[in-house]
Amino acid sequence: MTNTSPSELAMVPFVSVDNMMQLIHRIGIEDMLSGIAAYIEEDFKRWELFDKTPRVAAHSKEGVIELMPTSDGTTYGFKYVNGHPKNTKEGLQTVTAFGLLADVYTGYPVLLTEMTVLTALRTAATSAVVAKHLAPANARTMAMIGNGAQSEFQALAMKVICGIDTLRLYDTDPAATAKLMRNLQGLGMTLHPCKTAEEAVQGAQIITTCTADKQNATVLNDNMVGAGIHINAIGGDCPGKTELQADILKRADVFVEYPPQTRIEGEIQNMPEDFPVTEMWKVIRGEEKGRTSDRQITLFDGVGFATEDFSALRYIRDQLEGTGLFQQLDLLADPDDPRDLFGMVLRATPAQKGAA
Repeated sequence: MTNTSPSELAMVPFVSVDNMMQLIHRIGIEDMLSGIAAYIEEDFKRWELFDKTPRVAAHSKEGVIELMPTSDGTTYGFKYVNGHPKNTKEGLQTVTAFGLLADVYTGYPVLLTEMTVLTALRTAATSAVVAKHLAPANARTMAMIGNGAQSEFQALAMKVICGIDTLRLYDTDPAATAKLMRNLQGLGMTLHPCKTAEEAVQGAQIITTCTADKQNATVLNDNMVGAGIHINAIGGDCPGKTELQADILKRADVFVEYPPQTRIEGEIQNMPEDFPVTEMWKVIRGEEKGRTSDRQITLFDGVGFATEDFSALRYIRDQLEGTGLFQQLDLLADPDDPRDLFGMVLRATPAQKGAA
């Protein structure tokens, strides 16, 4: 138990979108990606401590709204997130999110934060952590199929953590590729726009697929994948949404975060229930092998899991002190007598009628 007073406990630090962007500029985006990646890897190594459940999802024909909870026994965290691919055509984000950390001992929240930007950072950091363990040695070129909101974050994470310095880019919308090239200009990467996905994968040691359409699409065909490739398949993240031709999975060694969730949402949703996969935490802890040969095809079927959000939330909490980049929210009622909540309401000074 800390010496924090009840009134202090009732104030919850809130990181707004503007605060988050300022924090990124203060720390530096590459350092932030590295920092979040380190927290993610640390939490993968503590895998058994976490409560784990597939995310709680409410599906509609327009998209999905999800809650992603977990706890390590000391701290509890959750993320609220949506996925609505049709939003882009309406000038809205496909994904928006916010998240919370709470103290298990008291049940009181200790952090509330935007997670639309933070989710992009943690997804990219997770991809790079996995690629560090699975990609071919000395990989330098990555094909990026799908150049939307995730793409720049993925590219920079792969650069800073895995040493990728060349990107081959393809999107069905050339404007998305042009946007990515503008945003990454001057950040130390060689960029090659391509007219087809087939052209993009030529010479690449890593292929990242991150498209947004909510459908069983074929973004990557089996004949496009040669020996020795690492595939970072992160676009499939809900039932009925995949990116890879099934024959690719049959040739590859497939790695996942949490099988009960990935079998519902990932590329393996169309495979038999007993289709073999390896959990990444076991690879990171050295309990299972990752890449074993130069000709092996490794495939990360990444759908995003609650422990990764937990890691990102922990990272943000630990960076805030002394920055001033948060607001204290009067979120929790804190009567002088914990049993007298009604009395606190009675004693409140009423707002004047008609006040703006």
